Amino acid sequence: MGQIKTTPIERVRNITKEDFIKKYYKPQKPVLIEGLTNNWGAFHKWNLDYIQQCAADQVVPLYDSRPTMGKQNSAEPATEMKMADYIEIIKSQPTDLRIFFYDLKMKLPELLKDFEYPDIGLKFFKRLPVLFFGGEGSKVLPHYDMDLADLLHFHFHGTKSVTLFSPKQTKYLYKIPFAVHNLESIDLDHPDFEKYPALQYLQGLHATMKHGDALYMPSGYWHFIKYLDGGFSMTLRAFPRHPGRFSNMLYNVFFMRHFENFMRKSFGQKWIDYKENRTLQKTNRRAARLKEKMSR
Repeated sequence: MGQIKTTPIERVRNITKEDFIKKYYKPQKPVLIEGLTNNWGAFHKWNLDYIQQCAADQVVPLYDSRPTMGKQNSAEPATEMKMADYIEIIKSQPTDLRIFFYDLKMKLPELLKDFEYPDIGLKFFKRLPVLFFGGEGSKVLPHYDMDLADLLHFHFHGTKSVTLFSPKQTKYLYKIPFAVHNLESIDLDHPDFEKYPALQYLQGLHATMKHGDALYMPSGYWHFIKYLDGGFSMTLRAFPRHPGRFSNMLYNVFFMRHFENFMRKSFGQKWIDYKENRTLQKTNRRAARLKEKMSR
């Protein structure tokens, strides 16, 4: 067992539009921005008690850390319960139950008045502000977003750990074909370098987010998230402007996702096992070649 190599994500206190575009957006470099939300109503009001009160009787789908098996849909929830009951759990105890992609405009439109879209140079897709919830100890499988959007991710209530990997690191991450995540058997907190030798060459960027922090995640960046306390976050997204990324986004959304679910329904666990074995063999061969090259 070893540890994944990481360096801290750069932090700034507020930022001008010009500096953000020049230093971070154009070079596609992550940055954590402090103070961006200080004037928002959300900064002062948004906590678990507030959400619990606003959405108490809503029934929400919940996800956990168990890998999808057999003919399960690749985005199938583990269970569901009322929001009030779920938040009571994450306020009081560790749990790996999470809420994924909670559509704020559809579910809690009254909260839209509590924040504003920052004028930092991103052209936000304003129809889709989404929330994510997690209990203490819950982890989000390393992945990148299928729509390849540039993301501005805001955390509320408690703290969370975020590790990012650039698209150039994909070759070391054991990415599964026709998916946007890696092998679900990998634990990046306790990586097994003997079984997954390519992880030794992986280089990440890390930040611990607190209430009100904003993290810029460029298009295609992988993110591995751990909730250090029960809490929630909001993501605002800006669709990619680069023609190559835009075409990849169309492929992911309109072909890859549907093809994957079709193959799962048709072949079940055989399809999943085939992809995982192929990924393991291919990536380990790459790691062996790299090791040989470095030893010359």
